[in-house]
Amino acid sequence: MGVMTFMRTKMGYFLVGGIAVVLALFVLEPLLQQGPAIFGSSRNTVGSIDGEEVKYEEFNQKVEQSVAQFKQQYGGEINDQMKAMAIDQAWQAEVAGVLLNKEYERLGLIISGDELFDLLQGKNPSPLIMQYFGNQQTGQIDRAAVINSLKQQSKNPDLKKQWDMLQIEVEKQALQQKYASLIRNSIYVTSLEANDEYSNRNKLANFKYVNLDYSSILDKDVKITDGDYQAYYDANKKRFENPTETRTIEYVNFSIKPTAADSAAIKAQVDKLAADFRTTPNDSLFAATNSDVKVPYVYLSKGKLDPAVDSVIFNYPAGSFYGPALSGNSYKLIKVVASRFSPDSVKASHVLIDPSKIGGDVAANKLADSLKTLLQGGASMAELAAKYSVDGSKDSGGDVGTFARGAMVPEFENAAFDGKTGDIKVVKSQFGIHVLKIDKQVGNAKVAKLAYIEKSLAPSSKTRDVAYKKASSFLNEVKGDNFNSLAQKNGYTVGVADRVGATQGYAAGLDNPRELIKEAYAADKGEVLPQVYTMDNGFVVARLTEVKPKGQLSLEDVKKQIQPMVMNAVKAKMLTEKLNKALAGSPNIEAVAQKVGKTAAPVQNMVFANPIIPGLAQENKVVGTVFGSAVGKLSKPIEGDKGVYVVVAEGFTNPAPLGNTFKQKETMMLGITQRSLGAAFQALQDKSEIKDNRVKFY
Repeated sequence: MGVMTFMRTKMGYFLVGGIAVVLALFVLEPLLQQGPAIFGSSRNTVGSIDGEEVKYEEFNQKVEQSVAQFKQQYGGEINDQMKAMAIDQAWQAEVAGVLLNKEYERLGLIISGDELFDLLQGKNPSPLIMQYFGNQQTGQIDRAAVINSLKQQSKNPDLKKQWDMLQIEVEKQALQQKYASLIRNSIYVTSLEANDEYSNRNKLANFKYVNLDYSSILDKDVKITDGDYQAYYDANKKRFENPTETRTIEYVNFSIKPTAADSAAIKAQVDKLAADFRTTPNDSLFAATNSDVKVPYVYLSKGKLDPAVDSVIFNYPAGSFYGPALSGNSYKLIKVVASRFSPDSVKASHVLIDPSKIGGDVAANKLADSLKTLLQGGASMAELAAKYSVDGSKDSGGDVGTFARGAMVPEFENAAFDGKTGDIKVVKSQFGIHVLKIDKQVGNAKVAKLAYIEKSLAPSSKTRDVAYKKASSFLNEVKGDNFNSLAQKNGYTVGVADRVGATQGYAAGLDNPRELIKEAYAADKGEVLPQVYTMDNGFVVARLTEVKPKGQLSLEDVKKQIQPMVMNAVKAKMLTEKLNKALAGSPNIEAVAQKVGKTAAPVQNMVFANPIIPGLAQENKVVGTVFGSAVGKLSKPIEGDKGVYVVVAEGFTNPAPLGNTFKQKETMMLGITQRSLGAAFQALQDKSEIKDNRVKFY
């Protein structure tokens, strides 16, 4: 597509493109969930990053750009979860932008004028310039197009604005690359480290073990004391640092699934609709009027419909009728209006004429016919497009690229796919009058024009009313301390959405819970949330049961969570005592095994870097003990993840000496570098105060 076309359609997403670079560079997904959910801040402040306030108006523009990109990527519609992801992506970019810019300034990193010139139009173009001005087949940049577009800035204020945005993003990307290079160049692997890593991945150990599984002791036979909880908590405190505030919600979902009566009523409606559909004189209008899902009345290729329908409908001849057939959660009724073979894709060019600029449709059509005649006589499309076209593609000879069905407006698409290579057509669309040239057609597959009706199995208004009345009644009656008992009394199931973040677009068992989550973050622990929430599959009444703040969680916060681990720790003490008795006076592993009623199990060719005991589990402590043992010496009991073990090393096989230390270092440095980039960014966050107040706005 032309320069102006890409500018108009894609430049709005350059900021998002910058996000992608930062995310790829620093692996931010697990790192940027920072800041408590609610802070005393002005109504217009979404948050603050290292002392810099993030204002709603500016941030929301970036959110809209991110949402628009998601919509473009996922076909025009996104759900609440994807919207939350888009908002989070915009926030992550905001955090990255502020912190990295400060770090660049501290380090003295800049992009000079000469560097920027080279990135925009020199011998070392930015990947962004390559993306929009490069030839995908040759990998070469069209410098003439770049320079021509730059020259046009003085005559086109919109183009200048887009170039200004592009230049900012090119500079950002170049700074990111410089910073990444700085980090990479600080990494070094010693020869000793290289040899240790090589040995860990290639040295083999043969050993035998005896294990007593934690499951060999029934939970009912174990008594856990407060001291046991405290000991486990103290030994594992670092595991209980909460990177961001989370909340736990319990809820009752009053289902609005269709009843048997609803399904019967819909089936009767569909049967009548099918009878009328068979005899209607206007298939497309009837389908458009009666279908819950709108399918364009154009030729479709295989792969665009529900799989159950798609697998059979393209075998039907024109004039056939399909359905009513229940597939998924809806009935399908289809008339095959026409079918034929058609190209898979088309490469085309055009001149777009705007009738409003040359005196109306009559004048536009007259000009289009004249241009068609010139083209048929051998005139240059590029020259005519440059002179007459109002579309941005005029800067690339009128080329609109190669496209499949569904990429263009129907009038343009039909003309391109219904003709043949070399055809020149005049086409009217919502954008104006096109003089279209079919440059190339690729492939050949069967396509069908369908009149398509889909009727969903939806609950009736009566079913919805009944469910809502139940939910409202429960909300009016429930109190904070009787939520579970009242639900149990009425036969309702209580669900739990655990550790829900302030900006999440999803929660366990809930379809579109953003409003519920927002109000949960405005509530106090134990409160019933103030309204009945409408989900895709029901009405929900909810209560906030737990608040886990950012930072070090208390024992009380994690007590329920760690109960299984504490149980195993207590069992480990009991099993360790049993194995210590068995070890006393035992000359070998077989004697230990005999005393505890087990068989010593052999393991061959274990490597330190892959500590999985066949048939059991990954046991890091156990395998680590083996590689630190002397051959033939019985170990003390080892508390593993699956049980308690005693091991004896039977022998080791050392690998051949490392032949290429440089290659080993290079491999290690690659992995360390990738981790260090993320670690560097994490360090920037750790020393910065980040307040995230998005939950009040989104």
